[in-house]
Amino acid sequence: MILPVIAYGDPVLRKVGKEITKEYPKLNELIANMWETQYHASGVGIAAPQVGLSIRLFVIDASPFADDDDLSVEEQNFLKDFKRVFINPTIIEESGEEWAFNEGCLSIPNVREDVFRKDTVQIEYYDENWKKQKETLSGLAARVVQHEYDHIEGVLFTDKLSPLKKRLIKGKLANISKGKVRVDYRMKFPQLKKKK
Repeated sequence: MILPVIAYGDPVLRKVGKEITKEYPKLNELIANMWETQYHASGVGIAAPQVGLSIRLFVIDASPFADDDDLSVEEQNFLKDFKRVFINPTIIEESGEEWAFNEGCLSIPNVREDVFRKDTVQIEYYDENWKKQKETLSGLAARVVQHEYDHIEGVLFTDKLSPLKKRLIKGKLANISKGKVRVDYRMKFPQLKKKK
Protein backbone atom coordinates (compact mmCIF):
# COMPACT_ATOMS: atom_id res chain seq x y z
CA MET A 1 0.00 0.00 0.00
CA ILE A 2 1.34 3.42 -0.93
CA LEU A 3 1.54 5.63 2.15
CA PRO A 4 1.39 9.42 2.12
CA VAL A 5 4.81 11.05 2.49
CA ILE A 6 4.92 13.42 5.46
CA ALA A 7 5.73 16.98 4.37
CA TYR A 8 8.25 19.41 5.78
CA GLY A 9 6.86 21.20 8.84
CA ASP A 10 5.31 18.14 10.48
CA PRO A 11 6.70 17.61 14.03
CA VAL A 12 7.25 13.87 13.41
CA LEU A 13 10.18 14.76 11.14
CA ARG A 14 11.91 16.43 14.11
CA LYS A 15 11.61 13.57 16.61
CA VAL A 16 14.40 11.11 17.39
CA GLY A 17 13.05 7.68 16.46
CA LYS A 18 12.61 4.93 19.06
CA GLU A 19 14.16 1.49 18.72
CA ILE A 20 11.74 -1.34 17.91
CA THR A 21 11.61 -5.06 18.68
CA LYS A 22 10.79 -8.11 16.57
CA GLU A 23 7.26 -7.87 17.97
CA TYR A 24 6.63 -4.48 16.38
CA PRO A 25 3.08 -4.76 14.96
CA LYS A 26 2.89 -5.62 11.24
CA LEU A 27 6.58 -4.82 10.67
CA ASN A 28 6.85 -6.83 7.43
CA GLU A 29 3.76 -5.09 6.08
CA LEU A 30 5.20 -1.70 7.05
CA ILE A 31 8.50 -2.47 5.29
CA ALA A 32 6.63 -3.60 2.15
CA ASN A 33 4.55 -0.40 2.23
CA MET A 34 7.68 1.72 2.63
CA TRP A 35 9.25 0.06 -0.43
CA GLU A 36 6.08 0.64 -2.44
CA THR A 37 5.86 4.28 -1.30
CA GLN A 38 9.52 4.94 -2.11
CA TYR A 39 9.30 3.42 -5.59
CA HIS A 40 6.04 5.23 -6.37
CA ALA A 41 7.70 8.55 -5.46
CA SER A 42 10.91 7.70 -7.40
CA GLY A 43 13.04 7.90 -4.25
CA VAL A 44 16.20 5.97 -3.38
CA GLY A 45 15.40 5.77 0.33
CA ILE A 46 12.65 6.47 2.82
CA ALA A 47 12.67 6.55 6.62
CA ALA A 48 9.83 5.70 8.97
CA PRO A 49 9.34 9.33 10.12
CA GLN A 50 8.56 10.18 6.50
CA VAL A 51 5.52 7.92 6.71
CA GLY A 52 4.54 9.28 10.12
CA LEU A 53 6.25 6.80 12.47
CA SER A 54 8.89 7.91 14.95
CA ILE A 55 10.86 4.65 14.91
CA ARG A 56 14.42 3.68 13.91
CA LEU A 57 13.76 2.14 10.52
CA PHE A 58 14.63 3.06 6.95
CA VAL A 59 14.92 1.36 3.58
CA ILE A 60 17.30 2.11 0.72
CA ASP A 61 17.50 1.01 -2.89
CA ALA A 62 20.30 2.99 -4.53
CA SER A 63 20.13 1.12 -7.85
CA PRO A 64 18.98 4.26 -9.78
CA PHE A 65 22.47 5.72 -9.14
CA ALA A 66 24.07 2.71 -10.89
CA ASP A 67 23.45 4.43 -14.24
CA ASP A 68 25.54 7.47 -13.30
CA ASP A 69 28.42 7.65 -15.80
CA ASP A 70 30.42 9.89 -13.44
CA LEU A 71 30.91 6.96 -11.05
CA SER A 72 33.56 4.26 -11.27
CA VAL A 73 32.48 0.89 -12.66
CA GLU A 74 33.03 -0.63 -9.19
CA GLU A 75 30.71 1.90 -7.54
CA GLN A 76 28.08 1.47 -10.28
CA ASN A 77 28.16 -2.31 -9.77
CA PHE A 78 27.90 -1.96 -5.99
CA LEU A 79 24.97 0.50 -6.17
CA LYS A 80 23.13 -1.74 -8.65
CA ASP A 81 22.62 -4.26 -5.82
CA PHE A 82 22.54 -1.86 -2.86
CA LYS A 83 19.08 -2.60 -1.49
CA ARG A 84 18.80 -2.81 2.30
CA VAL A 85 16.41 -2.61 5.25
CA PHE A 86 17.95 -0.88 8.28
CA ILE A 87 16.32 -1.62 11.65
CA ASN A 88 17.67 0.09 14.81
CA PRO A 89 20.81 1.28 12.99
CA THR A 90 23.77 2.93 14.72
CA ILE A 91 26.44 4.85 12.85
CA ILE A 92 29.68 3.89 14.54
CA GLU A 93 31.96 6.20 12.60
CA GLU A 94 31.97 8.74 9.78
CA SER A 95 35.37 9.31 8.19
CA GLY A 96 37.18 10.51 5.09
CA GLU A 97 37.01 13.79 3.21
CA GLU A 98 33.82 15.83 3.16
CA TRP A 99 32.36 16.22 -0.32
CA ALA A 100 29.34 17.98 -1.77
CA PHE A 101 26.44 16.31 -3.52
CA ASN A 102 23.13 17.75 -4.65
CA GLU A 103 20.55 16.20 -2.30
CA GLY A 104 16.79 16.20 -2.31
CA CYS A 105 14.13 14.67 -0.08
CA LEU A 106 10.65 13.24 -0.66
CA SER A 107 9.41 15.26 2.35
CA ILE A 108 10.85 18.47 0.88
CA PRO A 109 9.84 18.28 -2.80
CA ASN A 110 11.32 20.56 -5.46
CA VAL A 111 14.18 21.66 -3.20
CA ARG A 112 17.69 20.40 -4.03
CA GLU A 113 20.90 21.73 -2.53
CA ASP A 114 24.55 20.74 -2.23
CA VAL A 115 25.23 19.10 1.13
CA PHE A 116 28.67 18.24 2.50
CA ARG A 117 29.07 14.82 4.12
CA LYS A 118 31.99 12.57 5.02
CA ASP A 119 32.90 9.99 2.39
CA THR A 120 32.82 6.81 4.51
CA VAL A 121 30.45 5.48 7.13
CA GLN A 122 30.54 2.40 9.36
CA ILE A 123 27.08 1.27 10.45
CA GLU A 124 25.54 -1.54 12.51
CA TYR A 125 21.91 -2.52 12.06
CA TYR A 126 19.45 -5.40 11.91
CA ASP A 127 18.15 -6.47 8.52
CA GLU A 128 14.54 -7.51 7.81
CA ASN A 129 15.33 -11.03 9.12
CA TRP A 130 16.68 -9.58 12.39
CA LYS A 131 20.23 -10.62 11.54
CA LYS A 132 22.81 -8.18 12.89
CA GLN A 133 24.84 -6.54 10.13
CA LYS A 134 27.93 -4.34 10.17
CA GLU A 135 29.05 -2.56 7.02
CA THR A 136 31.53 0.05 5.94
CA LEU A 137 30.19 2.05 3.02
CA SER A 138 31.66 4.86 0.95
CA GLY A 139 30.66 7.26 -1.80
CA LEU A 140 27.00 7.51 -2.74
CA ALA A 141 26.00 4.46 -0.65
CA ALA A 142 27.40 6.17 2.46
CA ARG A 143 25.66 9.42 1.56
CA VAL A 144 22.22 7.83 1.14
CA VAL A 145 22.66 6.01 4.46
CA GLN A 146 23.68 9.25 6.20
CA HIS A 147 20.68 11.10 4.72
CA GLU A 148 18.19 8.43 5.86
CA TYR A 149 19.93 8.03 9.23
CA ASP A 150 19.50 11.77 9.79
CA HIS A 151 15.74 11.27 9.42
CA ILE A 152 15.59 8.90 12.39
CA GLU A 153 17.61 11.45 14.37
CA GLY A 154 15.12 14.24 13.57
CA VAL A 155 17.53 15.99 11.18
CA LEU A 156 16.74 17.15 7.62
CA PHE A 157 19.25 17.86 4.86
CA THR A 158 18.20 21.52 4.91
CA ASP A 159 19.60 21.77 8.47
CA LYS A 160 23.08 21.25 7.01
CA LEU A 161 22.91 24.27 4.69
CA SER A 162 24.64 27.61 5.23
CA PRO A 163 22.60 30.45 6.81
CA LEU A 164 22.45 32.15 3.39
CA LYS A 165 21.11 29.03 1.63
CA LYS A 166 18.55 28.56 4.43
CA ARG A 167 17.31 32.13 3.90
CA LEU A 168 17.09 31.59 0.13
CA ILE A 169 14.84 28.51 0.47
CA LYS A 170 12.78 29.76 3.43
CA GLY A 171 9.81 30.69 1.22
CA LYS A 172 9.82 27.32 -0.56
CA LEU A 173 9.87 25.48 2.78
CA ALA A 174 6.99 27.60 4.09
CA ASN A 175 4.97 26.80 0.96
CA ILE A 176 5.63 23.06 1.35
CA SER A 177 4.43 23.12 4.96
CA LYS A 178 1.23 24.87 3.78
CA GLY A 179 0.61 22.33 1.01
CA LYS A 180 1.43 24.81 -1.75
CA VAL A 181 3.51 22.38 -3.81
CA ARG A 182 2.83 20.08 -6.75
CA VAL A 183 4.08 16.51 -6.64
CA ASP A 184 3.09 13.30 -8.41
CA TYR A 185 2.89 11.23 -5.21
CA ARG A 186 0.69 11.31 -2.12
CA MET A 187 1.73 13.72 0.61
CA LYS A 188 0.37 14.60 4.02
CA PHE A 189 0.82 18.21 5.05
CA PRO A 190 0.96 19.56 8.61
CA GLN A 191 -2.41 20.54 9.97
CA LEU A 192 -2.67 24.29 9.79
CA LYS A 193 -3.61 25.77 13.15
CA LYS A 194 -6.91 27.63 13.09
CA LYS A 195 -6.68 31.25 14.08
CA LYS A 196 -8.93 32.27 16.97
